[in-house]
Amino acid sequence: MKNKKLLCVALTTAMIASLLGGCSNGNSEKTTGKATNQTKKTEATKKAGSDEEVTLSVLAGQSTTDAGIEDMIDEALAKKYPNIKLEWECVDWGNDFQPKMQQYMQSGLPDIMIGKAQDVATYASKGVLGQIDDKYKNRVLDAANTNVTIDGKTYGLVYNALYQGVYYNKKMFKDNGWEIPKTMDDLQKIINDCKKKGITPFASHMVDTWSIGNVTMQFAMNDVFNKDPKWGDKFRKGEESFSKSKAFQTAYKYNDLIYKNTFKDTFSTEQTDCDAKMVQGKAAMKVSGSWSIQNFLDIDENFDFGIFPFPNQTGDSKLIFEPNITIMTSAKSEHQDAINAVLDVMTNDKNLAVEIYDYTKTASMLKGVSPTFKNPSQEDIDKYASDNKIVDVTLGNNQLVWGGFQEENAKDIASWLQGDKTFEDVLKASDKRVKSSSAN
Repeated sequence: MKNKKLLCVALTTAMIASLLGGCSNGNSEKTTGKATNQTKKTEATKKAGSDEEVTLSVLAGQSTTDAGIEDMIDEALAKKYPNIKLEWECVDWGNDFQPKMQQYMQSGLPDIMIGKAQDVATYASKGVLGQIDDKYKNRVLDAANTNVTIDGKTYGLVYNALYQGVYYNKKMFKDNGWEIPKTMDDLQKIINDCKKKGITPFASHMVDTWSIGNVTMQFAMNDVFNKDPKWGDKFRKGEESFSKSKAFQTAYKYNDLIYKNTFKDTFSTEQTDCDAKMVQGKAAMKVSGSWSIQNFLDIDENFDFGIFPFPNQTGDSKLIFEPNITIMTSAKSEHQDAINAVLDVMTNDKNLAVEIYDYTKTASMLKGVSPTFKNPSQEDIDKYASDNKIVDVTLGNNQLVWGGFQEENAKDIASWLQGDKTFEDVLKASDKRVKSSSAN
């Protein structure tokens, strides 16, 4: 398992990692046990405690930190419920999870789906998700249930969380006398000093347009949604638009600030190489999320880094919190008992939880469970949390969905940065996608 983990960490996409792990690549399936995907729906056995074997299909939309956890889950499940097998199909959440879900909406959903909290709003409204039993929901932190509960019913089990903001090299900040910036003027002073001293201000890997989409939502959370939580609804009513909103235009333009102050080869630099440059002191900061911690510490376990929210125009930015692994179930599955057995293992096996949290370098959403990995940025996170300066990005992701909207806008932003489109064209294209901006 250890060697496999090291391999998975080195890969930059979960799709590639899935070829080495327990997941299929989407074109072929890994069948575990006697049942196949075609026969699973006709199996007579539905009881988790039965001696007969039950195979559950799982579509796992993975972040770059997640590849490999399927093997951990399989091992834990086999110990408690040896008759239950999981047939995994792992895909990259950012690029492939939504298309796969759309396919399965036509043919029938898998028994279990693993996505993000924002996916609950998309699919619960269509009546295809099963309700999470209170027994398992109550093992999760109350705050994690808020954005996966609709009309009093909970349709997702949030397992872990990522934090997003600006990671910074603590030693570099200390050596240069830089204070944590709270305003754009503060940040600009650090950028200017970096350039004066031959230091690249920001590490980035804009070749990954999902990264552009992610940081754009970070910018928008603090300049748009923290000020107007219903901006997306107003956009769909014709009361707001990207072409008119100075706040959203500012959020888009922050990408240009990064682009002008990052590696010249950002559009050919992969995430692992980008993170390595950050650790090696070739850049002072990186706008990112907890998924980078895995790389940071694998490259140098002694790398000392912190995190702060990207400053907004009013100097009151909050650190962003994103529920990550979120387990959903099919409302029409014939194997609810077996599904509940999986939920039982996921929420009650503390050794499994700690193993996953330590491997993915993420925060726990289970009550009474804390990761044990070294996280130099935890001190900063705790400070922002105690000051009530943390915000759940699910708000923005529910207002403007990722699939078909944010991800397409990110591609346009990449084209603009590279000179292939004008900024006005990017804004107009975002406005034209208004019908794709909501899950409903």
